[in-house]
Amino acid sequence: MRIFPWTRSVHVVCMLVVMCITGCAEFRQWKDNGYKVGPDYFRPAAPVAGEWIDFNDPAVISENHSVNDAAWWESLNDPVLNRLVNQAHQQNLSLRAAGMRVLEAQAQRTIAAGLLYPQTQQGFAGFNHVQLGTVGNAAGIGVIPFRTFDLWSSGFNVGWEMDVWGKFRRNLESADANLDASIENHDDVLVCLIAETAAAYVEMRAFQKRLEYASENVAIQQASLKIAESLFRNGDDSELGVTQAKSNLAQTQALIPVLKKGLRLANNRLCVLLGAPPRDLSPEMGEAPIPVAPAQLVVGIPAELIRRRPDVRREERRVAEQSARIGVATADLFPAFTINGSINWQANDLSDMFSSAANAGFINPAFNWNLLNYGRIRNGIAAEEAVFQELAIQYQDTVLNANAEVEDGITCFLNAHKQFTSLKEGVQASKRSVEIGNDQFREGEADLFRVLYLQTILVQQQDQLASAEAEIALSLIRTYKALGGGWQIRFGQGVAADVADVRERPAVAQPEVQVSDDAEKDESPEIKTEDLPAPAKIDE
Repeated sequence: MRIFPWTRSVHVVCMLVVMCITGCAEFRQWKDNGYKVGPDYFRPAAPVAGEWIDFNDPAVISENHSVNDAAWWESLNDPVLNRLVNQAHQQNLSLRAAGMRVLEAQAQRTIAAGLLYPQTQQGFAGFNHVQLGTVGNAAGIGVIPFRTFDLWSSGFNVGWEMDVWGKFRRNLESADANLDASIENHDDVLVCLIAETAAAYVEMRAFQKRLEYASENVAIQQASLKIAESLFRNGDDSELGVTQAKSNLAQTQALIPVLKKGLRLANNRLCVLLGAPPRDLSPEMGEAPIPVAPAQLVVGIPAELIRRRPDVRREERRVAEQSARIGVATADLFPAFTINGSINWQANDLSDMFSSAANAGFINPAFNWNLLNYGRIRNGIAAEEAVFQELAIQYQDTVLNANAEVEDGITCFLNAHKQFTSLKEGVQASKRSVEIGNDQFREGEADLFRVLYLQTILVQQQDQLASAEAEIALSLIRTYKALGGGWQIRFGQGVAADVADVRERPAVAQPEVQVSDDAEKDESPEIKTEDLPAPAKIDE
């Protein structure tokens, strides 16, 4: 705030007061801080690793590469996912609530700025019609010549506590930091929203793929059961083959309800993220493969997390907000200088209201000083300083956790690729084993139990393969979330686009679910021993 020339005399007096109370050192600090008591803010040091643990891995791109993850989900090359992310950004209720908190912080900041000016500015006006009694009066002067008269009045009152010690300027600094923190909180909600939307979508695709594998294997095992029953009826095999085939089939069938439950839970979670009542999204999403993640991660260097992650920036802004509050509390140690004044006009006739004779007023410079506060003010300052230290430690802890989250995402991404590669080779081998077992069974060189066992292994490995494929995409999502990417989507629209009134947002269109009347019926022909089906296919 600019120091006006007419306040220089006040500052001279204040300098003398500060020197008498606290000494020259405190006086120099007050002057060097722009005539504000309390500490000036400096961002706390934060522990950051120099490099990632796996920085030498070819799949991790870090040194000399800046992260461009403003739309990292587009690297999965899935148009449905892109549409869902945009829809969640526009309709998610938690994000819009965070936007409302930004508007609240903006209003609080404006209130804080208004305190720099006269805090009391009141205009008044009134009219009184007075009628007095005829038998004396309170003053005891007998009969008054005029029993009735009118009194018109108007004026303006001003009261101003001058910001000599920087109390209100520190309060404005605190409000500015709080506004920054609310914006960073909005961006953090947006980062989490995008990551959770992408994760729910990938999980839905994974459950769809696992259901596809399970359904194919159920069909294979149903055929195997019919073969076992046929052999038992013809006396070519014992009942043990039938019971083993039934056990395998029941175990695979029991997997389907679990997968359907997982699919529905992911579906419902995605609906909430989209700001819509839960509904079946399968008709509008259709069937599609699990999104394929790129082979490499661009992660930059660990030090970039401090400027890139919204939650880290939010915690730093909270430290700055609290630093300014120390100055607000410190200002209470010193006298408060105020100027109160009033100008008014009073007249019996309205026509005489603004004549020079009707004018009156006063001005009242004063100061108030809490001298005997019994340590309350200094302990209040100590409390604010303790909160500052607490928030500074929380900020450092947030940086540490951010670093660890990225490391977790990187190692999960790298190992998920390796797991998927091994499982894919295992599934291909199991598929070939089942084919060989079928051939040997038809030629009488292998019994039914070996074929059933190989089918069971294939079911397990195909389910694990789908989960591992999804884990690659999920670990990429977790990594880019840990890097703090995605909040840049609000550029071009601003926070205002996220804080529109809920009532003015259009309802989410409910898709029309069309069910075909020509559903195919299961008309399986009679199965013979030589017609043993091939194992479920895998994606090459």
